[in-house]
This record gives sequence, C-alpha cells and structure tokens, in this order.
Amino acid sequence: MTVDLKPGDRAPDFDLPGDQGQICLSALRGGAVVLYFYPKDDTSGCTAEALGFTAAAEDFAAAGAVVVGVSKDSAASHAKFRAKYALAPKLASAKDADMVERYGVWVEKSMYGRKYMGIERRTFLIDGQGVVRRIWCKVKVPGHVAEVLQAVRDLS
Repeated sequence: MTVDLKPGDRAPDFDLPGDQGQICLSALRGGAVVLYFYPKDDTSGCTAEALGFTAAAEDFAAAGAVVVGVSKDSAASHAKFRAKYALAPKLASAKDADMVERYGVWVEKSMYGRKYMGIERRTFLIDGQGVVRRIWCKVKVPGHVAEVLQAVRDLS
C-alpha cells in the first residue's frame, strides 16, 4: 500500500499506544500537530532529533503545537527512551499498526547492500482541522527542529 500524502490532504487519523497512554490524532485537533517519524529508539540520529524537539518543547507549546514522535518500537521501549533522556514529545508505537504505511513512511531501505523495510525519517505539520500543511521528507536532523518550529509559527 503506497500512500503519497501532499500538503492540503486530510491527515489519516490514528489511535496508537504510547508510553504515557493512547495517542489519537482526532483527540489532538484544535491545535497544530507536529508528527515526526523516526526509525528506532535510542539510536544516534533518533536521539538527537528527540532531544532537539525536547529542547524546543516550550516554544512548540507556546505556538500551540503538540509534538508526537512515531516509530515501530513498543510503548515499553518508548518509556525507556523517554526516561533515559527526559524527552518531552509524546511517543507513539506503530508496532502493530498500518499507520506508517498510511503516512507513506514504510519504505525499502538499503544498508551494506542488504535491502529491508523500515521507517523513513519524515515530519508532517498538521493544522488544527487535521489537514497536512507541510511535509519534510528524508529529514536530516541538524536544523530540522528550528525549521519545523518556524513553520508552526507561520501557521498561526
């Protein structure tokens, strides 16, 4: 199932387990949602990205946005990841859900010549009505959080 979401499309709803309870997109309506997908808890790039969103947590809240990170790791793994680094974003587990496919982030990857399926690092900015406003594909971590924060501010 290949999905090609574009700005202006309605964001697919989801209801996923998180380390601090269920996370449902429709329950977050009314304010902006920064939905970022990352490959794996406690790896260097994913940790740097989560720490970046944590450092800017007050700025995102002041701009009226909730930040949600999603990976295929379990809610228990997310709890350990959060505790180890005192992370601020909500962390949702797509371990048993097709949500990563509905957002088009479950892609074929390659490492050392070996092909496998995994999550592409991608961020979506969803407005208070559930409409995708911006998409960042194949995210490079340095500078990403600042760029997303500016887009959230521009949305207001």
